[in-house]
Amino acid sequence: MRDFFRTLTGRAVLVTAATAVVAVIVTALVAVPVAVRSVNTQIRAELMDKTALAVELLADERPAARERIARRLRQDDIEIYLIRRGIADRAGLPERVVQRVAGGTVIDMRGPVDGRSSFIAGRPLSGRNSGVVLTKAASSGVAVRVLSSIWVALLAGLLGGILAGALLARFVTRPLALAAAAAGRLSTGDRSVRIARRGPAEAVRLADAINQLASDLQISEGRERDFLLSVSHELRTPLATLRGYAEALADGVITGEGTEQAGATMLGEADRLDRLISDLLVLARLEAADLPLDVVPIDLVELVREAGQAWTARCGPDGPRLVLELPGEPVMVDTDPGRIRQVLDGLCENALRVVPAGAPLVLAVRAGGIVEVRDGGPGFTDDDLAVAFDRGELNRRYRGVRAVGSGLGLALAARLVGRLGGGITAGHAPEGGAMFTVELPYRTRTIA
Repeated sequence: MRDFFRTLTGRAVLVTAATAVVAVIVTALVAVPVAVRSVNTQIRAELMDKTALAVELLADERPAARERIARRLRQDDIEIYLIRRGIADRAGLPERVVQRVAGGTVIDMRGPVDGRSSFIAGRPLSGRNSGVVLTKAASSGVAVRVLSSIWVALLAGLLGGILAGALLARFVTRPLALAAAAAGRLSTGDRSVRIARRGPAEAVRLADAINQLASDLQISEGRERDFLLSVSHELRTPLATLRGYAEALADGVITGEGTEQAGATMLGEADRLDRLISDLLVLARLEAADLPLDVVPIDLVELVREAGQAWTARCGPDGPRLVLELPGEPVMVDTDPGRIRQVLDGLCENALRVVPAGAPLVLAVRAGGIVEVRDGGPGFTDDDLAVAFDRGELNRRYRGVRAVGSGLGLALAARLVGRLGGGITAGHAPEGGAMFTVELPYRTRTIA
């Protein structure tokens, strides 16, 4: 039972039952006094009406008629007192009642008669110092009678409140139970689970949240699988090359001058593996928010000029035509120069892979802390731009169509720029290929 009342259903039943009990008690506290007051008011009104009738009947001087009137009144638990010459015909009435009625005052009051609380109604008679007084004992059992007449209704209300609480609890907890069951299925790996959008607005919102979560998990895990497949492919290619050359060297197939070329190839493939693993580690540290950053004021113009000098040699006569677009004055930003250079190198390496010989590769700096990397390569579609920075997405789309990397470079660039407080966007370059725009926190120049 204790465990039941720890549940939402149990607490809803408990609250509604308590509410019903309070409502019943309040109803009784209000209804009983009102009912008692109503009964008393009716008794006093009837008593006053009978005093008027008694006055008319007592005008008959015959003793038998008077006795008949008194007997009829006693049958209704009403006592009659006659006042002659200022004296009541028998003891019991308060003296002040006798005096007031004898003095010609009509009275309607409650007071003690023979030691009992009674209703008192009196009217003067036509004779001097004469009158008639009727009394009826106030019943102390009126409240009990009222309660006895309404207890069935009160009990029905209490039971109805408990039943309503149980139905309300079922209505409220059913969406929660469905959500809990769906979450349990999600935790076991079932991403097809969906909840029907029924019930109140809150239940519909809960169902939408669970359904959206399941859908996002399904999409995310699909992308994760594709990413792992592409990374596995990228790892396997240099490993296969290394293995092949290592076996050839071990078997003595490559000898003499061929060993130098084999060593150079193996070194290049090892560097490729090292870059891929480094990118994976940087991404992991970025997601864990523990990548160290050294943010300092730098001149973007100088940073891009140095990058251009390095990439001029790499482009060579058979590669793209590197173009620098630099303003004549410094563009100061607060950033980590090493990480920004890593971003620029990654963007240039992607371009170098697909841009044909002689096509432009542009590194540009704009006022406001903006760097652009544009090329004259095949570029991207509008759909590609929407997922350009998702890990492995472009690799999955263009593998086998054109030269692609590991699928980590753009994701890494987006995370790095974001950690540095900037932003990166992909678009269409005027040269016909892709354009990447990096915007960094701009340092406003001050004039000394």
